[in-house]
Amino acid sequence: MAFRKQELDQLSGTVEEVVFANPDTGFAVVDLDAEGTLISAVGEMPGISQGEEVTLRGRFTQHPVYGEQFKVELCTRTLPSTSKAIEKYLAGGVIKGIGPKLARQLVEHFGDDTLLVMDQEPQRLLEIKGISQQKLDGFLEQFRQVFGVQSLLLLLTPYGVGSAQAVSLFKAYGEMAVTLLKKNPYLACDPRFGVPFPTCDAMAKAFGLPPDGKERLTAGLKYTLSHNLQNGHTALPKDRLVATAAKLLDQPPDTVEQALDAALEEEQLCRCDLGRETISLPEYFLAEQYIAARIAGMLRVELEPPRGLEQAVDAWEEAHGIRYEALQRRAILDCFSWGVLILTGGPGTGKTTTLNGMLDLLEEQGYALALCAPTGRAAKRMSEITHRDAKTVHRLLEVDYDGELLSFRRNEKNPLKADVVVVDEVSMVDTLLMEALLRGIKPNGRLILVGDYHQLPSVGAGNVLWDLLQQQAIPTVRLTQVFRQAAKSRIITNAHAVVAGEMPDLSRQGAEDFFFLKQLNQPLAAQLVADLAARRLPRAYDLDAMEQVQVLCPQRKGTVGTAQLNTMLQNLLNPPDPSKGEFQSMGYLYRERDKVMQTKNNYNIPWKRGQEDGEGIFNGDIGIIRMIDPGSKTAAIDFDGRIAYYTFQMAAELELAYAITVHKSQGSEFDAVVMPILGGYDKLYYRNLLYTAMTRAKRLLVLVGDPGRLRFMVENNRKSVRFTNLGRLLGAYLES
Repeated sequence: MAFRKQELDQLSGTVEEVVFANPDTGFAVVDLDAEGTLISAVGEMPGISQGEEVTLRGRFTQHPVYGEQFKVELCTRTLPSTSKAIEKYLAGGVIKGIGPKLARQLVEHFGDDTLLVMDQEPQRLLEIKGISQQKLDGFLEQFRQVFGVQSLLLLLTPYGVGSAQAVSLFKAYGEMAVTLLKKNPYLACDPRFGVPFPTCDAMAKAFGLPPDGKERLTAGLKYTLSHNLQNGHTALPKDRLVATAAKLLDQPPDTVEQALDAALEEEQLCRCDLGRETISLPEYFLAEQYIAARIAGMLRVELEPPRGLEQAVDAWEEAHGIRYEALQRRAILDCFSWGVLILTGGPGTGKTTTLNGMLDLLEEQGYALALCAPTGRAAKRMSEITHRDAKTVHRLLEVDYDGELLSFRRNEKNPLKADVVVVDEVSMVDTLLMEALLRGIKPNGRLILVGDYHQLPSVGAGNVLWDLLQQQAIPTVRLTQVFRQAAKSRIITNAHAVVAGEMPDLSRQGAEDFFFLKQLNQPLAAQLVADLAARRLPRAYDLDAMEQVQVLCPQRKGTVGTAQLNTMLQNLLNPPDPSKGEFQSMGYLYRERDKVMQTKNNYNIPWKRGQEDGEGIFNGDIGIIRMIDPGSKTAAIDFDGRIAYYTFQMAAELELAYAITVHKSQGSEFDAVVMPILGGYDKLYYRNLLYTAMTRAKRLLVLVGDPGRLRFMVENNRKSVRFTNLGRLLGAYLES
C-alpha cells in the first residue's frame, strides 16, 4: 500500500473487471489489479476491457459514498501479452461471439501469440475446431475495430490527446485513422475533434513532416479562423489572417499567403471581396451568404396591408385602454407591409405593448404565429409577456443531434407551418442559428425580430442583429421614448443613462429599486454580496433567495468572481446536511437543493414536464437539484418545471449557479440582481456588459463595490468589434 501513502499520480496494473462503461463517451469505472491490490479507477477509458494492461495518470480522491478512487486523467494501455491475461481479456466479451470457452481454446492453441495471430493472420483461426469461415468473417470487423481503437490510442496518448477525442477520430476515419493521422496529423485539428494545433504540430514533428508542408500551412490557416470563432469573428481580413497564421506557423508571410491562395483555389476556404478582403471557413461564409440572400428575397415580395388596419389599431387601443405613440403605431402597421421587420428599443420603451398589439392584430387577420427565443429562460419570459406559447429556436426547428452532427427537422423541405415567425432577444442569435431559422421559414413566411442592440452580442460567432441594423433597406423601428410609468424605475432610468455614457444616479434619496453600496475591500465586498443575496434582500423584500435572487459577475475568477461567490453562497443557502445526497464532479461538490446551470448545449437529454416529454437542456439553463441517488449515480434536476435526470458523469456539463457571469445571464430576468463591481481585468469591465447586467433586474438592483470602477465601466465603450461578411453581403443583395 506504499503507493497510496505517497499519493502517486501514476498507477500501473491489469484491469480485473469493468464495473461500468459508457460506449458513447468512453467513461468507465474499472477495478485495477495494481501490485496485488484492487483499486477502483474512474474516468475516460473508451473501449477498455478486462485483462488489459494499463498505466493511468491522475489522482486519488475520496468519494463520499464509494470511498477512495483513482480519478483518471490519462490512460495509456497495451494489449495483454501473457496467455493468462489474453484469455481473461477475450473471455470478457471484447469481441462478440468469443466467450470463455472459445477464449480458452484460442489461448491453448496460439499461446502468447494469440492476439498477434488475430490481428495479422486471422485466417489461422480456422485451425480452431468450431470456427467456420462464416463465423470468422463475423469476427473480422470487430477485430479491426478493437485493434484499430487500440492502435489509435497508442498513437495519440503520448501527445496528451484525450480518449474521447480519440474515439471521435476513430468514428470519423475508422480503421484507416492511424494511417491517415501519420500522414496528416492536422486532421485532428478539425473542430469536431478539438485537438489543439500545437498538439498536432508535436505529432507532425515526431512523424518527420516538414514545417512548411502544405498540410501544416493549410491547417494553420483553418485553425486561426476556427480559434477566432470564439471571439465572435465569422471572417478575418486577409492581411490579419496571414500575419496571425504566419506567427503561429513560424513561417514567412509570403509562404503562408501562397498556401492561402491554394486553399482558396481548392475551396477549403472562402473569400469575400466586397470592400475589405476577408477570408472565412466555408460553413460560415455559406451561412452568411444564405442569410443575406434570403432576407433580401423576403423584402422584395410586395405585401398588401389589410383594409381597415388603422381602424383595427384604434379598436385595439380602446379595448386595452392605451394610446400608442407614433413609433409604436408605425411598427404595428409595418409588420403587415414587409416580409422582415426589426423592432428594437431599451427597457421601458414599450416593446412588449407594441409586440402584443402586433400579435393580436396578426391573429385577427388569420395569420398563424410561431414565437421563439434563443434560450429556455428567454422563451419562458416571452410566453409570460405575450400569453402565448413560445419555444426555444432549437425546439421550434425540432433539433436533431446524433452525437456528432447537428441538424433540424424543419428546413426548406419541411418548413414551419407558421405564416409569421417572431424572435425575441434576437441579439443572442448567432450566424448558424439564424441560417437554420431562415431555412425553416416557408417561402412566403414573414419574420419579426425583437431585441435590444445595446445588449451583449451572441456567444456564438457573428453579429447578426448589429449587421442587420446597419442596412437602411431593412424596415426597422427603434423605440426611444421611456414611458412615464417606466421612468419611475431607477433601474430603467439608470440603464438608459449608462447607454448614453452617463454615470447612474448613486444617491439613495427616494431609492426603491436601485442601490449602490460602496465597498473597496474585495473580501469584504464578497461577504457583503453573499449576505445580501442569501439573507438581507430575501428578508427585506420577501424574496425566495434560490428562485428570485441572482448574483451576476463580470468575471469567473478572483475574490468577487463566480467561483468564489458560488462556494460562499452554497455554504449559506444550502449547507451540508446528513439528509441531503451529495456527489463530486469536476471540482464541484453538488448536493440536493443546489442551484446549478447547464454550461453547454446538450440536445439529447430527455426531460418531462407533467404529461409533456421533450429533449434538450441548453447552455445557460438554470435548475435546482431535487434528488441525488448514489446507488444509480443519478441526479434529478428541475429546470423551470422540466425534470431531467443526469448521471454523475453528465454533471461535467454543470456548474453551481448561485453566482453566474453576465454573459450567461443573457435572455433572463430576475426579480433581484446583486452585482460586484471592483478589481478585475479592464477588458471585462465595459459599458454594454454593465447595461446587460442592469437590465436583467425586474424589481431590485444592488451594485456593490468601487464608484471609480463603475465610472471606468460606463466610460469604457469598448464595442465588441466582430469581423463578419453578413453586412456587406446583405448590402450587395439588397442593391442588386
